[in-house]
Amino acid sequence: MAEESNMNGEVTDFLDVQNHPFRNEIEQLRICILSSNAALKENIKWNGPNYSFNNEDRITMKIQPPIKQVSLIFHRGVKKQIQPKEKLILNKSKMLVWKENDRAVITFKSLLDIENGKVELADIVAEWLQATKN
Repeated sequence: MAEESNMNGEVTDFLDVQNHPFRNEIEQLRICILSSNAALKENIKWNGPNYSFNNEDRITMKIQPPIKQVSLIFHRGVKKQIQPKEKLILNKSKMLVWKENDRAVITFKSLLDIENGKVELADIVAEWLQATKN
């Protein structure tokens, strides 16, 4: 599990003032993502927790507007890039919804969804970071 030191205090402070109905789910996702790779850095981007690897944004948590779900957007950063011909990772997870070959979304609607998907999510995070590390 992620140590408290992996969590960015600014992100925690930001979330504290949000009064988000899915705060427990957000916290579980933070732990799961940060546990998957010690090199991930957490910050705030697009009004939600964001995770960068080698100073490149890779995963952003969509928590606004505060509705009854939390989405993770897997991407290659802010700048539009040439689309790869194939999906960036070969993972066949039914959790992944592909928007483009270099952008996918996973949506969680409950703590149970997160609990049931956390091993699969950790695999997806690892594969995504490997595929986008260049």
